[in-house]
Amino acid sequence: MLRKERKLTLDELSVRCGVSRAMISKIERGVSIPTATILGKLAAGLEIGLSRLLGGQLQRQAMLVTPGEQPVFKDPDSGLERRSLSPLFSDRSVDFVLNTLPPGRGVVFPPHHDGVEEYLYVTKGRLQVIASGKAFEVGSGSMLFYQANAEHEFRNLGDEPAEFFIVIDSTAAK
Repeated sequence: MLRKERKLTLDELSVRCGVSRAMISKIERGVSIPTATILGKLAAGLEIGLSRLLGGQLQRQAMLVTPGEQPVFKDPDSGLERRSLSPLFSDRSVDFVLNTLPPGRGVVFPPHHDGVEEYLYVTKGRLQVIASGKAFEVGSGSMLFYQANAEHEFRNLGDEPAEFFIVIDSTAAK
C-alpha cells in the first residue's frame, strides 16, 4: 500500500532500499516473513519509521492503545520481538517501542536517516549494543543514547530474554 501511495514500482523500491524485487514481492503477497534488517531497509526506502510500516496510522487525539492494538513484529532470524507502543500518527516524529531479545541472540538494524536519535533503556538482562562504531555493554537500569544514522546491533549477553525500550526521535531528521 505504501509503495503504491508513493507511486513506486517494485524495481524502484528495490533500488531505493537495497532489497531484491523478488523479496519485496513475496512480502507484499504475504508469502515471506521479512527479517528486522529487511524491514529496516524497506522503512528507510519508503522514508518512514518501522512502526508505521508495521501498523498504519491514526488521527491525533487522546487515546488508549491496548496490547491487542499494538503492532508486534517477530524477527524470524533473531527471535527479536518488537512491540510498537506509540500511537501511529502520520506526522509522528517520536516512536516508543518495547523489544525482547532471546538469550544469546543478536539483531542488526540498518541506518536510519540523518538526524534520527535513539534512547535505549534496558529493563531486564544485559545487552551489547554496537552503535556509531562503538560497543557498549548496557545492563538492567542503564540508558544508552546514540545517533541512529549508522548500522546498529543488539546482542543479548545473558541467559534470559533481554527486555529493552527504545525511543526513536526523528524530529531533527532531514
